[in-house]
Amino acid sequence: MSTTVTNTPEPSNPDPAKLTADEVITQMRSMRSQIDEVAPLSKEQRKQLKQRLRNQPKSVVEASINVLGVLDNVSQAIGQPLDEVRQLQDDSIRWEAVADEVRAFLNGIEGANLNRRQQLALIAVQAYSIGTQLAKDPDKAVLVPHVEEVKRLKAVSRRKKATPAPQTPAPTPAPAPVPVTSTH
Repeated sequence: MSTTVTNTPEPSNPDPAKLTADEVITQMRSMRSQIDEVAPLSKEQRKQLKQRLRNQPKSVVEASINVLGVLDNVSQAIGQPLDEVRQLQDDSIRWEAVADEVRAFLNGIEGANLNRRQQLALIAVQAYSIGTQLAKDPDKAVLVPHVEEVKRLKAVSRRKKATPAPQTPAPTPAPAPVPVTSTH
C-alpha cells in the first residue's frame, strides 16, 4: 500500500478576524510609533517643500546623484557618501509606495464610511416616514413629540443662514467751507 503525501499548504484562514475602528486606531498609532521620521508638516511647510521640488524634476535629481559616483572628490566635497545617498533614494521610492498604499487605504475607509452614513440616512428617512404615519393613531401618541422634533430640526437645517451685509464705511461729510472774509 502506497501513501501519497501532498505538499499543499493548509489554507490560511480565509476570513481573518475583523478589526473594529478602535482596534485600527490602536494599530495605526502603534505602527506610527515604530516608524522613524514621521513628522507632520504644516500647510505652509508642505507648500514650500513642494515649490522647491518643482524646480528639481526626478530625472535631474537622479542624473545629479550619478555625478557622485564618478569621482570620490564630488562625494567628499558635499560630505555625502554615495552609498548613503543611494539608500536615501531607495528609501524615498519605497516610502512613496507606502504613501500610495495608505492613500488607497484611506479612500477605502472613507468610501465605506460614506456608505454607512448613506445607510443611516435611509434608515432615518424610513423611521421618520413610518413614525409620522403611526403618530396619527391616538394609541401611538408617544411618537408625536419625536416626530415634531425631527420636523423642527429639518426646518432649521433647511434655513439659509443670513449672510451679514457687508459693512460699508459711512461717507465722511465734506468739510464745511471756510468763510472768506475780505479786508478792504
